[in-house]
Amino acid sequence: MMIGDLHCHSKLSDGSTNLEDIVFYAKRAGLDVLSITDHDTMSGVSRTEILGKRYGLTVIPGVEISSFDESTGRRVHILCYLPHKPDRLAGLLNRTMEERRRSGEEMIRRVTRYFPVTPEHILRYAAASNSIYKVHIMQALLDLGYDTTVYGSLYKELFSDHGGRCLVKTAYPKLDEVLETVRSAHGIAVFAHPSVYQSMELVNKLAPSGLINGIEVYHPRNTPEDQKELLALCKKYDLIVTGGTDFHGSYASGKSNPLGTCITDQENLQRLFSFSKEISF
Repeated sequence: MMIGDLHCHSKLSDGSTNLEDIVFYAKRAGLDVLSITDHDTMSGVSRTEILGKRYGLTVIPGVEISSFDESTGRRVHILCYLPHKPDRLAGLLNRTMEERRRSGEEMIRRVTRYFPVTPEHILRYAAASNSIYKVHIMQALLDLGYDTTVYGSLYKELFSDHGGRCLVKTAYPKLDEVLETVRSAHGIAVFAHPSVYQSMELVNKLAPSGLINGIEVYHPRNTPEDQKELLALCKKYDLIVTGGTDFHGSYASGKSNPLGTCITDQENLQRLFSFSKEISF
């Protein structure tokens, strides 16, 4: 039986692990298929495909696109797989990356007012990434002994969505624009981890709309109850069921999530490939 982990982040966004190590350990974990879904960038796809051939792993090109839903006021992540015209995603993705870099630079300025850490120290961790993330700032602060874990009390004090004193929010594109751009790129749109941003009501609304092609049912932060509801939703509206660990290496938030612990099964992998062929023209 073929299995895949379709939600992984590398150093190119906010993961702690490089592409080669991810591919190597994905193979050792018994995976047959892997997708690197870095935030708002597909810059690792070509390299991952080369590594996949080296280690005997099928690589699905992917990206996790950040968005904002006006109706709920919440963030939403859309996983885009196998876009036949990835250039059509470029403008949207680049805009988000620039906006994230802008907010990251401002957060660095704020943090250096309170701590003796230097911007150069922080940027050392961001060097491999296409933008600046809060985990890069936290890693530098950990080096200086201000906390012992990335997502500890200091992170909450500085970057909590509810009054973090150094938080600068990133402006994300609207969900409607993201879904339309994925469709324009002839990609497969999968609603990522509905539990994370309290989006169960939204995913129920989108399921029959034709705007999404699948739901990430198996994810470390989807509860068993949520999984049951999401599976029923996928069955009712004939949506693809995906699974992925949301792998970030040592930068994982919440519980640990080693590669291959949340998977997409063979039936749904084949559905992904078949649907991709259908929308290729």
